[in-house]
Amino acid sequence: MTRLQALSPEQASGKTKELFNGIQGKLGMVPNMMRTMGNSSAVLEGYLQLSGALGHGTLGAKTGELIALAVAESNACDYCLSAHSFIGEKLVGIDIPSLTAAREGKSNNPKTDAALKFARALVAKRGSVTDADVAAVKAAGYTDGEVGEIVAHVALNIFTNYLNKTAQTTIDFPVVTAHEEVGVV
Repeated sequence: MTRLQALSPEQASGKTKELFNGIQGKLGMVPNMMRTMGNSSAVLEGYLQLSGALGHGTLGAKTGELIALAVAESNACDYCLSAHSFIGEKLVGIDIPSLTAAREGKSNNPKTDAALKFARALVAKRGSVTDADVAAVKAAGYTDGEVGEIVAHVALNIFTNYLNKTAQTTIDFPVVTAHEEVGVV
């Protein structure tokens, strides 16, 4: 049972209504996570701004989705696993084996593999990564700016993981559960 209410777009007013209208126009729906964030227009706006800014970064949508899956699995967030499995496959075009591997912080692409391992290290070490962790991701070809983007993706996904786990957000994507194989979504 959900612990924080997901506002219906019809209930929203002011800044939240404006943000919901933008989301509806872009996605054709307002997902439950964003409807829950809408209880505070500051929370929703902050999420949308950071997510939007990272969407213009150099890592790209595929790497961003794979990082989201690695972080969601680390935090056992079923909402985010479900959302990013669906988005990764259906909107970004990532194959199921790559989605499954990302959840364990792995990729067949050595550069992506280094990013996922670094992302999981950030989560496991609560940001206190070692010189060796940073050297490894940089040795894979990531610039200082891209390392910063990986950190930002991890932070954004920790935020959504924690929010959804706190709220017990109703999953509005095909359900994927932590620590099980990704099915065809």
